Amino acid sequence: MAILLCIEATNSFTAWAAEPPKTGTLSFVLENDLFYDVDQHYTNGVGFVWVPDRRTPTPEWAVRLARRAPWFPEEGPVYHGYAFGQSMFTPSDIKLSDPPLSERPYAGWLYGLVGVGTATDGQFDLFTLSLGMVGPISLAEPSQKFVHKVIGADEPRGWDTQLGNEPGFVATYQRSWRGLAKASLGGTRLDLTPHLGGALGNVFTYVNAGLTLRFGKHLPKDYGPPRIQPGLLGSGEFVPTSGFNWYLFAGIEGRAVARNIFLDGNSFQDSRSVDRRPLVGDLQYGFVIDWQDVRFGYTHVLRTREYRGQDSGDDFGAVSISINF
Repeated sequence: MAILLCIEATNSFTAWAAEPPKTGTLSFVLENDLFYDVDQHYTNGVGFVWVPDRRTPTPEWAVRLARRAPWFPEEGPVYHGYAFGQSMFTPSDIKLSDPPLSERPYAGWLYGLVGVGTATDGQFDLFTLSLGMVGPISLAEPSQKFVHKVIGADEPRGWDTQLGNEPGFVATYQRSWRGLAKASLGGTRLDLTPHLGGALGNVFTYVNAGLTLRFGKHLPKDYGPPRIQPGLLGSGEFVPTSGFNWYLFAGIEGRAVARNIFLDGNSFQDSRSVDRRPLVGDLQYGFVIDWQDVRFGYTHVLRTREYRGQDSGDDFGAVSISINF
């Protein structure tokens, strides 16, 4: 998976002018099903996101990339960012050295990502390009075995059956309309942000649509905590606060999936695979806490079944920590 990078660009300059000079925002994201005492399917994702301060001049390559991206606005300031991450997938019983063919295969994904975004009149457009490797070269096997050894969990025994090495790429585009609906309730605020987009590549190909509801005393101009693709859009950047701030959020997303290499198997060689379901949905809810230059977010994700024969949907948690430097 590729981490969804959101470079939000609509806060006023005066809000930034009051802050000391910053170089950017660094975020760490961890998604894992052990939060809910399971160890299967999408079992772990980790990512690092770096968004340079918006007052840093945008490189010319980022501007050209934004202007040439399909459906991207031709006007408005362009911002950019980077991400690096690893995701891993396993069948339901990791103690088996030869899992049933009806189970999703072992697979890993190691990638880097660049993203460009722009905001105009409450509309935010984001384009990302992820490049990486699927297969043993992703280092998912030694990563999972090392972590399981440290925490005393069961040893995963079926990595010899994982997908083979394959270069991977994903191009994603997403448009969001922040605060399309707003309301005030007894000193607190509500807003509703829908989004529409898609992904194209040999790792993921899908179209997606969804919306996010936020509730809090002060709602910053962001899109929730950062998440790992595929998932609801989050922010890799936030504006520091002078004290304590919080909000709650909930969101839904539906995806019509034409390609998921972690279910469909390798593109150019024989590998394990399962019968992918074409429609997948996510329900998520959680909270965000801001304290000066630090943001903490937690998300609980419920995902519907992704392939035929899957016993149940998936539950996993996502923790993110963002720091302004």
